[in-house]
Amino acid sequence: MKALLSMKSGGPETLELTDISAPQPGEGELSVRVLACGLNYPDVLIIEDKYQFKPPRPFAPGAEISGEVEAVGEGVTGWAIGDRLIALLVPNGGLMEQVIVPAEAAIRMPNDADPIEGAALIFTYGTTIHALMDRGNLKSGETLLVLGAAGGVGLSAIEIGKALGATVVAAVSSDEKAAAAHTAGADRTLVYGRAPFDKDATRALAHAFKEAIGPEGAHVIYDPVGGDYAEPALRSIAWEGRYLVVGFPAGIPKIPLNLTLLKSCDVRGIFWGGFMEREPERHRRHIDQLLAWWSEGRIRPRIDRIYDLVEGGDAIARLASRSAIGKVVVKIAQDGTA
Repeated sequence: MKALLSMKSGGPETLELTDISAPQPGEGELSVRVLACGLNYPDVLIIEDKYQFKPPRPFAPGAEISGEVEAVGEGVTGWAIGDRLIALLVPNGGLMEQVIVPAEAAIRMPNDADPIEGAALIFTYGTTIHALMDRGNLKSGETLLVLGAAGGVGLSAIEIGKALGATVVAAVSSDEKAAAAHTAGADRTLVYGRAPFDKDATRALAHAFKEAIGPEGAHVIYDPVGGDYAEPALRSIAWEGRYLVVGFPAGIPKIPLNLTLLKSCDVRGIFWGGFMEREPERHRRHIDQLLAWWSEGRIRPRIDRIYDLVEGGDAIARLASRSAIGKVVVKIAQDGTA
């Protein structure tokens, strides 16, 4: 079978399309034909050895897949050949034609659901529902500020924020991205410039955030960007607001802690992987809620571009450029089933 493998540390150009032996399911496992693989920013980092997990090489990037059961391992019940599923592969392994999935980790996907969307659902929306519900305690009627609001995780925050009854202010880097955020349900949008910022630009951005949000400030700030955007955003937070630290594609920020004192606010980290490991039952309830919202049309992954497996390096480069609007997905099956 074909697999796109990281053979050495480096950028997307270092990935190699290779023939490897198909894995066989063991006890409690499913052999899955991969239909599609959704990519996320950690895939940019993991091939450069900059992620917190450093898998031994060779490995295939890609952590979330949609697929179809090809074989059922010993002791597995409730699954049959031909069933479709969604799965997270920890921490990687999706950019190959066939994978092994523990049956207990498989999420059933309706047979009439779009496998491209299915491969773009769990990572971003799973992160966001945990962030907004468990860590942000977002309530109906509150105001949510979303940074990087046109990326996959940002768009998921807009949709889930609206599903929870919040007013959503979306901050993005272009008019095109602002239009995408508005389509996803954002009540207001703000277009900011490209970092780095000097002191004057930092003050101007803080003022722009405050103008867009209103005098009360943002009750919850969802920040998957970091860098020079963090401090201006924090200056727009409401009294006893919650600042959610999600990611750092713009760099790890240095935030003056006096701001947290003045606003009596909290800075809360979001480590979704740790949450899944420590609280699997709550995680599963979140997944059930996401599947229900997806079925009802209240959330729907926006697909930026679809690539073939041989183009997987280009797909990761698209993410690295921070130009994607929505999710980047690699189509693996080539027989029209994905």
